[in-house]
Amino acid sequence: MTQRPAQLLLVNGSVHTVDPSLPSATTVAVRDGRIVAVGGDDVARALRGPRTETIDVRGRTVLPGFQDAHTHPSDAGLDRSRCDLSQLGDADAYLSHIAGYAAEHAGTEWITGGGWAMAAFAGGVPSKEDLDRVVPDRPVFLQSRDGHSAWLSSAALARAGIDARTPDPVDGRIERDARGEPLGALQEGALELVRRVIPAPTISEIAEGLLEAQGYLHSLGITAWQEAIVGDTPSIHDCFDAYLALDRAGRLTARVVGALWWGRGVGERQLATLLTRRERAASSCERFRASSVKFMVDGICENLTASMLRPYLDHEGHETHTSGKSFFDPEELAHFVTLVDAEGFQAHFHTIGDRAVRQALDAVEVAMRVNGRSDARHCAAHVQVVHPDDVARFAPLGVIANGQPLWAYNDPQMVELTLPVLGRERSAWQYPFASLVRSGARLCFGSDWSVSTPDVLAQVHVAVNRTAPPGEAGGPDDPGSAVFLPDERLDLETALGAFTMGSAYANHLDQETGSITVAKRADLVVLDRDVFSAPSSEIGLASVDMTFIDGEIVHAAPSAL
Repeated sequence: MTQRPAQLLLVNGSVHTVDPSLPSATTVAVRDGRIVAVGGDDVARALRGPRTETIDVRGRTVLPGFQDAHTHPSDAGLDRSRCDLSQLGDADAYLSHIAGYAAEHAGTEWITGGGWAMAAFAGGVPSKEDLDRVVPDRPVFLQSRDGHSAWLSSAALARAGIDARTPDPVDGRIERDARGEPLGALQEGALELVRRVIPAPTISEIAEGLLEAQGYLHSLGITAWQEAIVGDTPSIHDCFDAYLALDRAGRLTARVVGALWWGRGVGERQLATLLTRRERAASSCERFRASSVKFMVDGICENLTASMLRPYLDHEGHETHTSGKSFFDPEELAHFVTLVDAEGFQAHFHTIGDRAVRQALDAVEVAMRVNGRSDARHCAAHVQVVHPDDVARFAPLGVIANGQPLWAYNDPQMVELTLPVLGRERSAWQYPFASLVRSGARLCFGSDWSVSTPDVLAQVHVAVNRTAPPGEAGGPDDPGSAVFLPDERLDLETALGAFTMGSAYANHLDQETGSITVAKRADLVVLDRDVFSAPSSEIGLASVDMTFIDGEIVHAAPSAL
């Protein structure tokens, strides 16, 4: 142990290192942004000097900084400054807020924002008439919380030129009434029909949104993340230049990996642009890297666009005419993945349905056969419905299962919109986190914010209990109180590991972060209690007291110190 004094000591803590060589400790010592010692009281005695800052943790849990392996803070940050519906619960609350926002922003040409939940509307489809009633004079365009749908007013439809004669795009759908007239909801690629006529935010506006998001994520203990879409898409604005600007200005405190968008219908010619973007980030940024490529393989179950091996069911239990949408031909996907793998990119797949998961695994298998095994660390995100035959394929292919644990309980969207269209057998294949771990697969976790909360402790609560986080379930008869697929519950250590070392591995940050290990970066989080000594039913009640990056405090609750 070096005898030069530490600059920072965390003492009397319940330190869970996520390092199997030394699983627990009470003291962490930091110097020059790195961990120089981990141990007991002897570390504190040996490394305390006259200028050492000592923080008595008082038995609270100390963990490596959390890392979100799939999130959209650029879009979420923008939404927080616009018409944000994400904290509201039903259609009446949405409309009241929209009316108030419109009144406060009388000079705004478009009312934009989002965060509404499909479960708030019959069949998951909102109507233009409701928006017309509260905002009769301007176009309104509000994305759903998952970004796969949009709710828009008659004025917005008119501005975009959408009417009964407008065909559905190949990768999307216009919701219509029996006469073919648009209802006021768009799905998937159809969002682009409207987004192209809405004034785009400036780089400065996106950067300010990112700073808002960064501060919020730090308050939740998150020190690194993967921005799951970097590029211009039907639902998200390009944030690449905003990240570069913040990093170059020294305002980006988090460690960020950008997943560059692979445009549908563009083909392999876009690879040159992605390579240029990766080089631009690598040559000029300290904390932002553009080393992943995002493939949106399918949609979501609730609007019947997730790609399934068998048709969806109607609400009477009969098979429908659709098995969802695959946004890539399987051979084409395999070819594109082989190209990005050969260039050393990570492939980051959006895979909700069991057919999408299989197509992603097949594509990686082809790439491995052509290029050989690499350290690309491809990951399949969401993995909502995984056919049992495919669970054991993750480990040998080296594909990381990138899960969003908050979704794995009986919330209204699951009960009312998902379970009926999947049926009993497929419903039991959802979010098979424990099965994947038992099969030897690597697991990382992300929030998909702003689809759902980035609160890591709420997500870990669901991963461990498979019930609603505190405050979400109404009582013992509420579906959220019933354990959702109990065999897929994780222990607390595994769930936290997925948000620390698991996500660090997915982001190629595991040599520098992800565990409390000597010589690694001092990215740390202190909780307000010892979660390992509390009942599992109370995990979601915990909160973050302090967040450190390179040993510097980037968040402290008022009563933390």
